[in-house]
Amino acid sequence: MTRFKFAPGVFLVLAILFVPSLAPAAFASSDKDAITAMLERGRKAFDTHDVNAVMANYAPGDQLFVFDVIPPREYPSWEAYKKDWQELFEQFPGAIHNTISELSITVDGSTAYSHYVEAGTKDGTTSKLTVRMTDVYRKIGGKWLIVLEHVSVPVDLATGKADLLSKP
Repeated sequence: MTRFKFAPGVFLVLAILFVPSLAPAAFASSDKDAITAMLERGRKAFDTHDVNAVMANYAPGDQLFVFDVIPPREYPSWEAYKKDWQELFEQFPGAIHNTISELSITVDGSTAYSHYVEAGTKDGTTSKLTVRMTDVYRKIGGKWLIVLEHVSVPVDLATGKADLLSKP
């Protein structure tokens, strides 16, 4: 009678193949944690005006596309969006701070997406701008990076004006 010897990793692979509900939840949870941590690093980089740390969260080159609330309407590359961040920080040289709320993250393999509300303040005052954020992420080189970002604010159709302090 022939006996088979399995390396320890074989059992893990077999479990993933034949009991798929065991692995994805664990991976999704750690991926969600990684994305949450990335967003927190970006939030802290915003507070300290650190353009390079902000941009570390985004896919390089033309792998990135962003719709923003300020002109121009879109940024088709990492370089274009970095310039936008530099100009924003130049316009607000004092203390700025943002908060993230209502965060929801969904992970599906090497792609993920999130939506959340971000409120910003300047010089410790009350909220000056509240935006809705939608991000799409790809795992590139083992790291989650934003490949698509859509920043928006609701618009009052009667007046045509943006609601910069939107509430649910």
